[in-house]
Amino acid sequence: MDRSPGQAGGTSGAALPSREIRRIPLFVPRQYRPPDVSWMLRLMRGNPLALMATNGDPGRAPLATHLPVILDPESPLPDSDSLAGLGLLAHLNRANPQWIQVRPGMEVLFSFTGPHSYVSPVVYGLPTAAPTWDFTAVQVRGEIVERFESPEDTLRVVTATVRAYERDFGAGWDMTGSIPYFRQILPGVGAFRVRALSVEGMFKLSQEQPEDVREKVRDHFAHRGQGRDLELAGLMANPRAASACPCAGQFEELKHGV
Repeated sequence: MDRSPGQAGGTSGAALPSREIRRIPLFVPRQYRPPDVSWMLRLMRGNPLALMATNGDPGRAPLATHLPVILDPESPLPDSDSLAGLGLLAHLNRANPQWIQVRPGMEVLFSFTGPHSYVSPVVYGLPTAAPTWDFTAVQVRGEIVERFESPEDTLRVVTATVRAYERDFGAGWDMTGSIPYFRQILPGVGAFRVRALSVEGMFKLSQEQPEDVREKVRDHFAHRGQGRDLELAGLMANPRAASACPCAGQFEELKHGV
């Protein structure tokens, strides 16, 4: 278990007021920050099943739902490196109790998980070591700006989602013949638009280790030959270059809303 900067030692004293806690972004030690925003955009686009969390009743746990989230094709990407203002579209079942909370002005948290894997101390080849888990993640704190009530607006979100997923994961399926069926199930679909207030990414790729040890970890992931391990190995190959991120060559397409 790694001790990253800011994790050693005890607490600083009194707890922060709840209104200040809400403003604290995702904790990301300096060495785990992404090289540029394309890494976060790629992770979100390549792992679009996000966990949406909203505040529960006072003293109760937050509500959370896994749901599909896409970049809003009608919303241009912000020029800022912070990605504040990024537009997202999502939908869930209207029977889900969390749908009641979906209203303009409500803040939500989207958590996207990218490739991740366990690292056994055996990989290090050192006399003393501790295990860890390398992982990649992006958190979007956003504000709901629109809750779609009309069937046509909801249909636009659904078809935009299908189009994005067929492009990135499917076989180019033509949905035209299924639009009448889509219309039949629309009454059960709750769609909405979110504007990002902040976007934070953490790419923990054994950067705390010496270069020779990192190379052993990278080779371990590559030789395992599994999908997420191969993605991690690719990210670790050159962690300061955007080209190391899967599909990073399409960043310009994302930038122009393609």
